Amino acid sequence: MKLYYYYDKEADVLYFSEGKSSPRSRSIETADDVVLRVNPRTKKVVGFTILNFEKRSKRRRQPVELPIKAVLQPA
Repeated sequence: MKLYYYYDKEADVLYFSEGKSSPRSRSIETADDVVLRVNPRTKKVVGFTILNFEKRSKRRRQPVELPIKAVLQPA
């Protein structure tokens, strides 16, 4: 599955999605302005959104840990 991302500068929001996003996914708000998108059938995280992305990166000069675990491999 391909990983897609999009940054909306006007809204200051960064979106990541595994494959094309689906309106069926359920959103789960976590701490620190991160919203997870979960497939309701498999309970698998299929995407996430980071709110206030640019504002956060200016405020913090260190990496930010996300509330998910990832397995990365080449396409």
